[in-house]
Amino acid sequence: MSLQEELENRSGNKCELCTATDSLSVYDVKPTITGGGGMDGSLLACETCITQIDNPEETDANHWRCLNDSMWSEFRAVKVVAWRMLSRLRNEGWPKDLLDMMYLEDDDLRFAKESGDHLDESEKIIHRDANGAILQAGDSVVLIKDLKVKGSSLVAKQGTAVRRISLDHENAKYIEGKVGPTQIVIITDYVKKMAEKE
Repeated sequence: MSLQEELENRSGNKCELCTATDSLSVYDVKPTITGGGGMDGSLLACETCITQIDNPEETDANHWRCLNDSMWSEFRAVKVVAWRMLSRLRNEGWPKDLLDMMYLEDDDLRFAKESGDHLDESEKIIHRDANGAILQAGDSVVLIKDLKVKGSSLVAKQGTAVRRISLDHENAKYIEGKVGPTQIVIITDYVKKMAEKE
């Protein structure tokens, strides 16, 4: 059974956020490196919800009143997205009340905070590659110089692709990603963001 079919069974063929039944597809909660992907890190969502999750400037606060119900989901991906959207909308008033009622396990809360939706714009740390392009959690980058990995004999070669990076929320210069089997911290000055199709 495909992931889509499993999620359709789990959700009863409804958006797991707003219960819409049209234009449903699998949404992988980013960054997949820290917990997204698979049944645990994915949800079935409608086009409206996905568009607004991925494009904060298109967010319609009233659409998200549905979170009053879906925030109580037993599924991790649904809870995490509900928390992120309520955090993004907290200045509306009612989402703050829902957030105050919501409880996430420590691991789920860490995962939820990866998006930075709970931070005010002034608090957000912007990660940029060597060319100044903004890096997001889940992006892929390529190394632009050979890097010696601290504490090992490994040298990450120029041109190595690092997929599905995660961001350090305290330092704009640090990202994390896997080079081979090894998870390493990389300085953003030494990477270039890869285009989606690369």
